[in-house]
Amino acid sequence: MAPSADDIRKTVTKYLEAVAKGTVDDVLALFANGAMIEDPVGTDPRTTTASIREFYAVVEPLEQSAELVTLRIAGNEAAFQFSLVTHLGKQSMELSPIDVMTFDDEGKILTMRAFWSQEDMITR
Repeated sequence: MAPSADDIRKTVTKYLEAVAKGTVDDVLALFANGAMIEDPVGTDPRTTTASIREFYAVVEPLEQSAELVTLRIAGNEAAFQFSLVTHLGKQSMELSPIDVMTFDDEGKILTMRAFWSQEDMITR
């Protein structure tokens, strides 16, 4: 049985909250066993829990805020754009990636591919 659109919407919302203000464990709890992330697209995919943990551990100590811009759900997949602002003292960096995710029957993330490049980062 595929996850409902509501289940996917809830997972995406929890993902943005966890990435912006949560812990690595909060983020990892949203992923299915055997998940894969490619962030940004074109980099080597991370396919182990340890490598995914290492990736999200970098952002855990940062002061950030996230806001969903748009979300589209089709079947067990979602594509969404969000704004992630990292506060660095008097300066901020903003990134608005487009993430594409697939979900398992329980609404956990199976794959996550993030579309963005260094050119998309805005310093304020």
